[in-house]
Amino acid sequence: MKHEWRRHEKEYYIPKEKPALVDIPEFKFFMIKGKGNPNSEEFSEAIGVLYSLAYAIKMMPKNGYTPEGYFEYTVYPLEGIWGLTEVGKKQKILNKDEFIYKIMIRQPDFVTEELIVKAMEIVKKKKPHKLLDKVTFATIKDELSVQMLHIGSFDDEPKSFSIMKEYCEENNLIIKTKAHREIYLSDLREIETEKLKTVLRYCVE
Repeated sequence: MKHEWRRHEKEYYIPKEKPALVDIPEFKFFMIKGKGNPNSEEFSEAIGVLYSLAYAIKMMPKNGYTPEGYFEYTVYPLEGIWGLTEVGKKQKILNKDEFIYKIMIRQPDFVTEELIVKAMEIVKKKKPHKLLDKVTFATIKDELSVQMLHIGSFDDEPKSFSIMKEYCEENNLIIKTKAHREIYLSDLREIETEKLKTVLRYCVE
């Protein structure tokens, strides 16, 4: 049976439009670190590079190589951890040019360092890009987190963050860092801004 994250991992990817506490286990990711406006061309290219690698892993059996432990699955959604530079933190108005980020795509548990090398070789041959050299592979464990679903423009996210902070105060939870995680459930090219679905998440203790 095909593993579909929307169906089989709802607790991590399909929260409600109100805050909830969730314990996030260890996951593997392709990721790229960067700084600057997410509306930039480089940011868009970085997303493309991550998806090229994710699909290189997924399509390996169709290209003549089946990794040990491989199973059919849906490629995971794009995620990002967002913060601000020291300059950005001091500015009264949010300056998107001062964003610092790690964007990433989760990989199934069967993915190994050996598979990463193979995927890199495939993409460098079929779709070379300078940003491939900036891609890293890491295991991340968010652990205890507060998350909720935000529907609408990214610019309206502060409203949801305020609700999440209020929830943390009411439940004696401390937000570990102002940097937060976003998981993008919608395709920006295919849906209106007011219908965008984004999971927002803070690591707490």
